[in-house]
Amino acid sequence: MKKELQPIPIAAPGANLEAYVQAVNGISVLSAEREKELSEALFHQGDLNAARELVMSHLRFVVYVARSYSGYGLAEADLIQEGNVGLMKAVKRFDPSYGVRLVSFAVHWIKAEIHEYILRNWRIVKVATTKAQRKLFFNLRSSRNRLGWMNEEEVNSIAEDLNVAPKVVRQMEGRMAAQDASFDLPVDDKDGDSVPAPAGYLEDHQFDPARLVEEENIEAVVTEGLHSALRDLDPRSRDIIEQRWLTDKKATLHQLAAQYNISAERVRQLEQNAMKKLRGAINQPV
Repeated sequence: MKKELQPIPIAAPGANLEAYVQAVNGISVLSAEREKELSEALFHQGDLNAARELVMSHLRFVVYVARSYSGYGLAEADLIQEGNVGLMKAVKRFDPSYGVRLVSFAVHWIKAEIHEYILRNWRIVKVATTKAQRKLFFNLRSSRNRLGWMNEEEVNSIAEDLNVAPKVVRQMEGRMAAQDASFDLPVDDKDGDSVPAPAGYLEDHQFDPARLVEEENIEAVVTEGLHSALRDLDPRSRDIIEQRWLTDKKATLHQLAAQYNISAERVRQLEQNAMKKLRGAINQPV
């Protein structure tokens, strides 16, 4: 029978970050033997107490990794929280038969969660969506040694290190340098010379009720005009139009010529005259 889980005496990092860091640093580091014992208990028996001890003993490592991402302007407590999620995922998937320490296995999962959080929150619009762009984003951030735009030598050096084209490095640099713009102008904006916000020129009229009703009315009038014009045609001309344009298997001029015992040229003339009348009916002002 499994033991009941005991409450964890550590507050979330957002409540008091320094107290949290002191608390996790006070948790003992597991020996290799104890770590293997706990990993096997979790992997083979689903022992949640073992999982808890594995997670708790590695929280200090998450803090260490999260602090290496302090240059992105995001709260350190949030980075730690995301790293903890990655640690728990790693513990859940860790197989002791791998023959490596948990910390070596978990670093990938911890960084992956932190990376995803940074990309979701660093800008309103994601600067990197593909795997290659994500790799370039984080490597570029760590490779830049100064503020401002990189010179050609720096761009070529980074491109060579990351095995990408210099143009791709420039594109990512531009994305990273861009600033988020408000979709709506501030409420107190009274400057008549300011650049209009996107809300002022990106209005979508596609689903405007008045516009939809107007389009439906126009379509109904045009359709009725077409039917009326077809009814006004003589039977032969109407039949030619229907066989030439209103059926799935369209008749040829020669087939209609044989049907009405006239020349193909005469069929073409009748068709043109009928089409002219139809266009006139459709193009009448609504």
